Amino acid sequence: MIDIVLIVLPVFLIIALGFSLKGTGLLDDSFIVQLNRLVYYVALPALFFYKIGTADFSASFNPKLILGIIISVTLIGCFTYLYGVLRKYPPAALGAVCQGSFRGNLVYVGLAIIINAYGEEGLAIGSILTGLMTPIVNVLSIAVLLLPLRQSDNKLGPRFWLYQIGLNPIILSSFLGIIWSFFALPFPEVFARSFDILTGMSLPLALIVIGASFSPEKLKGEMVMAVFSTVIKIVLLPMLAAGILIALGVGGKELAVGILLAGTPSASAGYILAQQLNSDEELAGSIIMLSTLLSIASFTLILYALKVSGI
Repeated sequence: MIDIVLIVLPVFLIIALGFSLKGTGLLDDSFIVQLNRLVYYVALPALFFYKIGTADFSASFNPKLILGIIISVTLIGCFTYLYGVLRKYPPAALGAVCQGSFRGNLVYVGLAIIINAYGEEGLAIGSILTGLMTPIVNVLSIAVLLLPLRQSDNKLGPRFWLYQIGLNPIILSSFLGIIWSFFALPFPEVFARSFDILTGMSLPLALIVIGASFSPEKLKGEMVMAVFSTVIKIVLLPMLAAGILIALGVGGKELAVGILLAGTPSASAGYILAQQLNSDEELAGSIIMLSTLLSIASFTLILYALKVSGI
């Protein structure tokens, strides 16, 4: 249990540091926006490209792992949407609840937990899985946000779709890293050392951004719906993913990485997307905050279960 606490607690202490820095005034809103842009457009893409590019592709790429997570996310999305329809959730709330139930913070939180638990090998597996899952999750999120509304003013042009799928820096860097790894291309020593320095700041800065972006004021949405979406995201989804992955024959670190990524709290990007698509952004914010707080306990339980299972 001490080992598990040493995996989970440091990640959330850095998030707490970001929140504290915002409270002291050392980080203001404009700086947080710029810091988030630096992390999203430079630090994390460099991390994905370098860690995937230097990984053993045949050892880190598992189609069964990817298929299992896709099935899990899709089933949870469909279940939550149908449940919301049956319960007659308001259209804007339905999209926010559904998105929050499957769109996890794979990059900022998930990879930080994975590297603490399973090191560079786990990070390589998680990076490839995250890079391939990101476009699928983006499309599914947009679909569940727009479907309940069906408003003509939500017609999205080619530029929106190009950005969400084709120009997403995480997706681009991941696919470039996969190509680099597949062909076993070398990294000159000077570039390798530069990437070591650059990628070293990626996850700490990402966690600080999460903490600095945390605001109790976002806990304004319908809390019953927020709790429901949170439980689905950090409890039911990882349990379903575990069952499907085991049924597909996935085991070892790959199974652990898949379960941990499935159990990540709702992604902060979901709040922005809900705003863009006229969904219930307050409810989306509540789900993000609540799931992030409660994931301290859920990650601890997941890691304990994995430890007991010998993984």
